[in-house]
Amino acid sequence: MSPKDLLLALVVVIAWGVNFVVIKVGLHGVPPLLLGALRFALAAFPAVLFVKRPKLPLRWLFAYGATISFGQFAFLFSAMYVGMPAGLASVVLQAQAFFTLVFAAFFLGERFRAQNVIGLLIAASGLALIGLQSSAGVSGAGVQAMTAAGFVLTLCAACMWALGNIVTKKVGKIDLVGLVVWASLIPPLPFLVLSYFMEGPQRIETALTGIGMASIGAIVYLAFIATILGYSLWSRLLAKHPASQVAPFSLLVPIVGLASAALLLGERLTGAQVGGAALVMAGLIVNVFGGWVKQRVSAART
Repeated sequence: MSPKDLLLALVVVIAWGVNFVVIKVGLHGVPPLLLGALRFALAAFPAVLFVKRPKLPLRWLFAYGATISFGQFAFLFSAMYVGMPAGLASVVLQAQAFFTLVFAAFFLGERFRAQNVIGLLIAASGLALIGLQSSAGVSGAGVQAMTAAGFVLTLCAACMWALGNIVTKKVGKIDLVGLVVWASLIPPLPFLVLSYFMEGPQRIETALTGIGMASIGAIVYLAFIATILGYSLWSRLLAKHPASQVAPFSLLVPIVGLASAALLLGERLTGAQVGGAALVMAGLIVNVFGGWVKQRVSAART
């Protein structure tokens, strides 16, 4: 990978890692479901006027929009609104990699490999450790308490992301930018309907009429930086390089998420949460690199 492409990969990692802090900032002035509607409305318009619609049946476009776009962020925004710290959200959301393995086995008939099972068990132990901290309601000096509801909702978000990954596998090779932009047309209406009934018209009016520059900046960042720029650069890298070279960069996103949350929001983790996050990351590393290590060891023995 050239230095230029390496730089682009790092830009994506930073954009997606800081994304969790930006969500927290946006939620200070806009309720979660309304924030989702505004994010995807801005991501869709005016981009749909300039980006060609991907060549796939409408049912798959709706399936992608309903899972990765609507489902994931309805749960994630709600999770962070009810007490999921930004840094931990960036880690727990990576459970999508293991939900994807399970769904791929169930829906696509794909087989688990040894490194998948080992990585899943390691990451599951880390998630359990983090979850126990939420049920204990641990907090302290500089430590933001994590609610059990926030933890469970973040796992639901990871589950929806994983279902979206299965949809992406089913549609095969396709323009990722076009898919993201056109699928962004789907979430605004259900987000608005849910916001009307769950957050209420009075709250929507108050949020829109009193919206501040921080919330506006957060919405612009989520729509243009995290969504359009992030996926545009990511798809460009995937088009030029093997997925095995590009995918490992996603492991850096939770690291950036944790660091930016600590630096910008002052979030601090308990010792158990740090241990749980480390186990989740270790499980992801085994899942991504385990097959490569196994091949190298086998080659060295022959």
